[in-house]
Amino acid sequence: MSEGPTEVAPTAVAPAAVASPGVPSPSASAGEPIHTVQMPDVVTTQPPGAPPAVTTPPPPAPPTKIPWLGLTAVLLGTFISTLNTRLSSFGLADIRGAVHATFDDGAWITTSQTMAQMLICPVAIWLGTVFGPRKVLLEAAAAFAVIAFIEPYSVNLPMLLGLQFMGGLATGFFVPLTLSYVLRNMPPKFWAYGIALYAMNLEISLNISASFEGWYVDHLSWRWIFWQQVPLAIGMALCLCFGTRPDAVNPQRPKPDYFGFVSGGIGLSLIYAALDQGNRVDWLNSGLIWGLLIAGALLVAAFFIHEARTPNPAVNFKVLFEAPLPRLLVMIAFLRLTILSTAFVIPQFLQVVRGFRAIEVGQTLVWIAAPQFVVCFMAGYILRRMDARLVASVGFLFICTACLMVAHTLTPVWGSDQFLPSQLLQAVGQSFALSGVVFFGVLHLRPQDALTFASALQVSRLMGGELGTAFIGTFVRKRGQIASNLLGQHLQVGDTDVVQRLQAYAGATARAGDPSNALTRGATVMNSVVRAMSTTQAIIDSFVVIAAATALVLIIIVTRRAAPPHPAAHVPIFSPPPQATP
Repeated sequence: MSEGPTEVAPTAVAPAAVASPGVPSPSASAGEPIHTVQMPDVVTTQPPGAPPAVTTPPPPAPPTKIPWLGLTAVLLGTFISTLNTRLSSFGLADIRGAVHATFDDGAWITTSQTMAQMLICPVAIWLGTVFGPRKVLLEAAAAFAVIAFIEPYSVNLPMLLGLQFMGGLATGFFVPLTLSYVLRNMPPKFWAYGIALYAMNLEISLNISASFEGWYVDHLSWRWIFWQQVPLAIGMALCLCFGTRPDAVNPQRPKPDYFGFVSGGIGLSLIYAALDQGNRVDWLNSGLIWGLLIAGALLVAAFFIHEARTPNPAVNFKVLFEAPLPRLLVMIAFLRLTILSTAFVIPQFLQVVRGFRAIEVGQTLVWIAAPQFVVCFMAGYILRRMDARLVASVGFLFICTACLMVAHTLTPVWGSDQFLPSQLLQAVGQSFALSGVVFFGVLHLRPQDALTFASALQVSRLMGGELGTAFIGTFVRKRGQIASNLLGQHLQVGDTDVVQRLQAYAGATARAGDPSNALTRGATVMNSVVRAMSTTQAIIDSFVVIAAATALVLIIIVTRRAAPPHPAAHVPIFSPPPQATP
């Protein structure tokens, strides 16, 4: 289709010669091109007897209104996905006891769910493209509501693991399709706020789970760890049903790539399982970890080779490997590493050193979640007015500063109040950093590529978070062992100071039992003191490492080039008003 009317000599077409669309000009002689009017202001040439010209439909106009109910639905999905994983992690001891599982067997309760989320990622791209996000999310939300309702009735561990896996398959659709829905159904000028809401959901659900789990166990029952998801999933389904229109039928449905679905999904799941279980079984000293890593690596390699050769790939590599998305995905993985590391380290300190229960740990972590309601809209506004790289850089700088504040002043007597200043600063930093990095990636996308990017974002988010948890968990354990050994070298049997300290501890615990066992109780107290001191030193070292990793990501983000022109790009605060078109 030409871009403007075809130029015709004045003597060739009389005023009466321009008839209705598709009607040939009577003044044209046989053998000459026939001028027809196909649409207002557009004239095309077509020889007589030729089939009608096939024109490519113009791309749909960007939306002008915000679908509030639909946006609420997809954000609820993101909230459910993260909250469910964290709740089952904090409540693992109660769940494990309810199904009579050992420590080693019960460790697979949370792993099975996230493995399923990794497994379904390639499938989520295809199903979202074929059937549309609305239909897929509706069925996934309904399925998850049923699964969450019957999970507490599991009679043994295999049944619970199977239901956890099925729940992971359902929630695995939530995060990839959320970002796609935001980009396709919100006006570009509001994308920054949609991304900020997306980041807010992840942060809130990540940090309020300890409070919820502790309250359920103290006042209701461990079963509510699962049942609380039922009304959330039903609310999500209702918002989708009444707040969104049915998706248009996709005339160009891609063919399913079954080999890509199986090899990519299973390969990523096996690697995730190796990372999640590695610290428990001492990593490469376990044949299980070797088997999971080798099998996962071979399947992922086969997936990449197959996707590069097949005409119908499950994942569009052109989108994933086009600069700067690979580096942005690495930054998101690093960011999740730092976020989940601190979400692991602080509870580890409070539970091991101070003996806090889950609900008391939640009183500290909630100070990361509470400010997000205000910080979210602040981040959205700043993204509309400033470069996303600057917003992300400020966020990473705040996280680094918060980690150094803890590392410099932490002592074994710290409680929730002492963590408050650093956690408030980190709350702002995490929201700014995650919003800025994701939005910077979005500015390099077309809306039709959002599904692929969102699924890759889900993999980076889960894998980066698991890498962070596995690394910090192993780091804290090893550094704690080193610190304990160094402290123990100064505790010699018969040393005057040691004997005096043991006697002091024995006197302090004299009312606890038989006086003849006083020295034994004193030695027990000294062991707990050494453990608290060594754990504190390990936590300090871990915060230093997290700060260093954050500084490295900060260097990466500030060296990125500016995003290309985009309708959603920021509008500088002091930019001149747009001039009216004459």
